[in-house]
Amino acid sequence: GAGGRVTKRDMLRAIEEKTRSGRSEAAPPEAEEFAYGRDARDEILPLTSMRRAIAQRMVRSVQTAPHAWTMVEVDVTNLVEWRESIKAEFRRREGVNLTYLPFVIKAAVEALKEYPIMNSMWEDDQIVIRKQINIGVAVELEDGLIVPVIHNADQLSIAGIAKAVADRATRARAGKLRPQDVQGGTFTINNTGAFGSILSAPIINYPQAAILSMETITRRPVVIGDGIAIRWMVNLCVSLDHRILDGAVCGRFLRSVKQRLESYHKGMPLY
Repeated sequence: GAGGRVTKRDMLRAIEEKTRSGRSEAAPPEAEEFAYGRDARDEILPLTSMRRAIAQRMVRSVQTAPHAWTMVEVDVTNLVEWRESIKAEFRRREGVNLTYLPFVIKAAVEALKEYPIMNSMWEDDQIVIRKQINIGVAVELEDGLIVPVIHNADQLSIAGIAKAVADRATRARAGKLRPQDVQGGTFTINNTGAFGSILSAPIINYPQAAILSMETITRRPVVIGDGIAIRWMVNLCVSLDHRILDGAVCGRFLRSVKQRLESYHKGMPLY
């Protein structure tokens, strides 16, 4: 074409010639590497079995479940003060650290009992509401992550959940989890805040209906009444399977978790 432009006729002629000759027009490996910007100094990491499994599960979740996302801000100032006042004694008595995660798990478990549709799964074009509340807790490993399960978490106190979390995390990092320790989860909680994250949109642990992420707790200025105060705040984020759940029920669930966390205070029972 004029000025060397490729025309429709040029394209049709090229297709005809390719068909006639039977030759492949695939780009040579060197061209493909150049297109992706690869360099001879680049390092190629073979997939571990764990990384391959994570990749397959994440792709399946995103391709199968239409994801949506929502978030609330929670004022945990009273919770921070309560935990600070009891964490040393708890460590001495129980031998494990009292983190914020067990408090979030306890609040989420109580909210799941209030909104059982959140504790469900999609199966054969049906919604199955799970009667057991088995909380999966994401644990970081050197080459990926694993989600051990706290079975019947609704039957545990905050102290019981704290010990269960510590046990699962310790055995996960030591490679001592049993098959049943990673099976049967109905709802997953991810503590991305441990790494300083303030906002995230996690991928659902398929076939569960939703996943909750706890972000880092930070001091922020907050409007209270007609004034501004410095408060300890945390964001709670939920990703949901939009086939099962809608924004309204997830909003109510998060509101319930928020209200429970904001009601925690010194003097409440841990056991």
